[in-house]
Amino acid sequence: MRKENNILVLDKIQDLYRNLDANPAGLNERSEFFIHDLGSIDVPVPFTSPIYRANFFSFVFVKNAIGTSFSDHYVFDFWPQTVYFNNPGYIKHVVFSDLKELYLVLVSESFLKKYTHPDIYEEFPFLLSEIVPPRILNDEVYLEFEIIYKQILKEFSSSSIYKFKLIGHLVEIILIKLKQYFWNDYDPVDEGNRNSQIVKKFKEMLEKHYRNLSKGTDCKVFRLHEYAAAQYLHPNYFNTVIKSKTGKSVGTWITEKTITEAKTLLSNPDIPIKEIAWRLGFTESAHFSNYFKKYTAISPVVYRRQDFQSAS
Repeated sequence: MRKENNILVLDKIQDLYRNLDANPAGLNERSEFFIHDLGSIDVPVPFTSPIYRANFFSFVFVKNAIGTSFSDHYVFDFWPQTVYFNNPGYIKHVVFSDLKELYLVLVSESFLKKYTHPDIYEEFPFLLSEIVPPRILNDEVYLEFEIIYKQILKEFSSSSIYKFKLIGHLVEIILIKLKQYFWNDYDPVDEGNRNSQIVKKFKEMLEKHYRNLSKGTDCKVFRLHEYAAAQYLHPNYFNTVIKSKTGKSVGTWITEKTITEAKTLLSNPDIPIKEIAWRLGFTESAHFSNYFKKYTAISPVVYRRQDFQSAS
């Protein structure tokens, strides 16, 4: 947890709860998935959160709460049986006037790619959108979501060695239902905003390029200049737009995407680490190992071993 220009940056899921002085069971520094009823924390209402950016996805199921969500310049009220989600990188804060039962499903990009769908953004393009408006659902439709997130909570509380695989399938069902109920008639809130379009195109290009790198169909890693040139923009201007809209420079986006794809590839024991290093643009395995360890605190070999142990 850190601050940039008086904005709280939540890099890890645990940072959200640290800010609330809470440490729910099952949450730790390395958590890439968490589900919790925020109403179970003794949060005094009315409550106003600090202004923050979160570098993870949050899916919000409002069972019994009232408040207002602020995301960049988009503001909406939520009531019981509201469902909405927040994509990483945008400036947010939330105000609660009542908080009894509200379930948060918090998940990293790495988790989504590993346990739901490797081409997550191609299958669910709304995960790249700046804003998808919330929905207040009728009893029948909300119950569909409630059954799933309650099952996720049950699996998460279990000690099963298969729990994250099961959770991954359940999260994918939620994504399919969001696509069904939220995306088919989606009208982009910021369709006319030039900077929003620059960010969206960059994220789409970044995702497609790394998907091709992972498959071995691209062999050159793009840098700032290539991404800027693709939109006919000066690199400095392009980088300024990306950072002002998302809180992260193009270089940081590239670094985080490299680590995410490395984790996904390391989860496949059939791909040698030397091959992973080459696909992601490293000429030497040692350089890749040092890079990975710098940003994850463990080596690719240790990460692969721990991943194998957790899955077996």
